[in-house]
Amino acid sequence: MSLRLYDTATRGVREFVPLEPGRASLYLCGATVQAAPHIGHIRSGVNFDVLTRWLTASGYAVTFCRNVTDIDDKIIAKGEAEGRPWWAVAAEFERAFTWAYNVLGCTPPTVEPRATGHVTEMIELMQELIDAGHAYDVDGDVYFDVRSFSEYGALSGQRPDDMQAAGDSAGDSRKRDPRDFALWKSTKPGEPSWPTPWGAGRPGWHLECSAMAGKYLGPSFDIHGGGLDLIFPHHENEIAQSKAAGRGFANFWLHNAWVTTSGEKMSKSLGNSLLVREVVRRVRPVELRYYLVSAHYRSMVEFSFDALEENAVSFRRIEGFLQRARTEANIAEPDVKPAARPAAFDAAMNDDLGVPQALAVVHDTVREGNAALARNDVAAAAHAHDAVVAMLDVLGVNPYADPWVSAGSDDAALHDAVDSLIGGLLQARADARAAKDWATADRIRDQLSEAGIVVDDTAGGVRWSLGNES
Repeated sequence: MSLRLYDTATRGVREFVPLEPGRASLYLCGATVQAAPHIGHIRSGVNFDVLTRWLTASGYAVTFCRNVTDIDDKIIAKGEAEGRPWWAVAAEFERAFTWAYNVLGCTPPTVEPRATGHVTEMIELMQELIDAGHAYDVDGDVYFDVRSFSEYGALSGQRPDDMQAAGDSAGDSRKRDPRDFALWKSTKPGEPSWPTPWGAGRPGWHLECSAMAGKYLGPSFDIHGGGLDLIFPHHENEIAQSKAAGRGFANFWLHNAWVTTSGEKMSKSLGNSLLVREVVRRVRPVELRYYLVSAHYRSMVEFSFDALEENAVSFRRIEGFLQRARTEANIAEPDVKPAARPAAFDAAMNDDLGVPQALAVVHDTVREGNAALARNDVAAAAHAHDAVVAMLDVLGVNPYADPWVSAGSDDAALHDAVDSLIGGLLQARADARAAKDWATADRIRDQLSEAGIVVDDTAGGVRWSLGNES
């Protein structure tokens, strides 16, 4: 089964056929760096990291471009409110986003361009649009003429007559149509500006992505991704300004759903944002990533700490099996080769990145591996171990891979210390059982159970784990 993806533009699942055989090109709308990232921001990065990993695992050479919006009304306003330069605000929060992507195991993009570094490409695109009659300048501002592009509204399924005035320049009577959106904004006192043929100013929000996608991926590329909230107006406007300039632009449009709290989109304005740096103090970063990828990318995630902890426990059970299998089956190096993955896992991933179904295969394999350990079938346990590792590698939660293997060094030391302490209690229990002191043996088992430690008496000896097995 070949990869099939849900395309927002066609409102259906389509077979992924790259424009260039063996290669896949992906553009993702990255962060507008005006505040620290919460988990709603970072879900997009994690979901599309799974896509790039699966494309790579499927044999494609992937070119992944994720932009940084480092000039924007909100960035400027924040700088003014805090009495510091706009670029200092952008630099601070760009670092915060980079940290969050890294701490959650996102593979770095092939290129991560900043808007401020691509003004030349924006000017060239605006000139093309003006020359073709799709844009016009008024006193240093440049607007896109929505009525000149017959396909406007196709992505979001709207008719221009039903649309409200463009939010980036609402109330500007100089526009030909209230829905025309700003490509370029003329300079205002105290704001940053760049010289153009139409006067000094700065980019509109939508222009930058078309310019940068064109520079790094070419006039046509395979996949454009982003959050559901970007469909309109941002992605609608990207399509208009790109196709009006004669560029094919994106062949597929993929959108991830939101992280919500109490049924509302997570945002700073709602006062319910959960910063990544705070959440990873409650659970390990790998557990937060597991939580964010466990739902289908097009499904809303209703965040709660209870749900997060449930997912963290689920991941710990998988880890527990891998640790036991590696010890009892004497596995030196885990196998992450594609041959180790069950066919059902690959089929789920090829079905529009069906991660929930793929994780069901992971848990089935863990159960089979635990059963193999219980009957002392070392070969079957080793096979299950390698299959689980190969599947987790695709999802970016392979505990043997970076960044988890380095971040987990403290966890490994802690596990060894706990293992030693529990081993002492298990030995005392074994001694009590040998002496037929059942009351003492039961008391030790109850103490361990109250601490969340499950003791299993198997043919291969006594095993302990955190919580029930998956």
